[in-house]
Amino acid sequence: MENLSHIDPIARDEWHVVASLEELPSTGMFSTVLLGQRILIGRHGDRLGAWREPQAAAEPSGAQTSGTELPTIQRFGYLWATLGDPPRDLFEIPEFDEPDRSRIVQGVTRVGVSAPRAVENFLDMGHFPFVHTGILGEEPHTEVKPYKVDVYSDPPEILVTDCEFYQPQANAGSETGADTEYVYRIPHPFCAVLYKTGSTRPNRRDVIALFGQPVGEDQVLVHIVICLLDEVTDLAAMRSFHQTILGQDKPILENQVPKRLPLDSRSEVPIRADAASAAYRRWLRERGLRYGVVTGSG
Repeated sequence: MENLSHIDPIARDEWHVVASLEELPSTGMFSTVLLGQRILIGRHGDRLGAWREPQAAAEPSGAQTSGTELPTIQRFGYLWATLGDPPRDLFEIPEFDEPDRSRIVQGVTRVGVSAPRAVENFLDMGHFPFVHTGILGEEPHTEVKPYKVDVYSDPPEILVTDCEFYQPQANAGSETGADTEYVYRIPHPFCAVLYKTGSTRPNRRDVIALFGQPVGEDQVLVHIVICLLDEVTDLAAMRSFHQTILGQDKPILENQVPKRLPLDSRSEVPIRADAASAAYRRWLRERGLRYGVVTGSG
């Protein structure tokens, strides 16, 4: 068996998203990459699983694998796998089990930055008016109002509350602008969950989750799944709306230097609006993560 001790143990021992169950082929195997390791995903008889691909060469599509089988979990409409020994179960998102919600797999996009860079961008409201003009923000509504950040240790996660931002089009069906309330949750080094107002039910929130599959130190596959309270009458328009937003983020992200997320507080000076980002970087540093980040001031 190949020795994986060279991989950052914090990243190695996490559960990682590797495939959408909805988009898996009905037969055979397909290949993907996790933490620099090529893995095969598919059905072995009646069982869906993931295997580390033998080092010699990739097996042809549809072949039976002889590699090492990986532990897997099926949750949120995705297959999750680990290369190590996770110390805890994968986090939960209770809203995904509510029967009156529409769950839509947005798809996957490859972005040429590390997974932590993608998560940090997901948390950043400050770029809305300048990158997502006319959709998630617009001038002169550029102020990020003070919000609250709480960090928990058991289970380890960050909760960002009291976020409010004016949006000209808060969702695919919006025709007028509105102040939108946000709650961000970071339950995993490479995943983040957004709860936002915008449905016709004021006491409940729509949910958008970003699951980052760390392909390499500076490559991530961004999986997006959306959990809405309102019925989706135009699936194509809804997917186009979210793909437009991700398409606007992608070139901005890929032009960031460095492509890995700096964790040293002296590397990039935060402002008040960056409280969530500063907490996320500090949280990763205190957990000892090394994969996809820069730990020194460089």
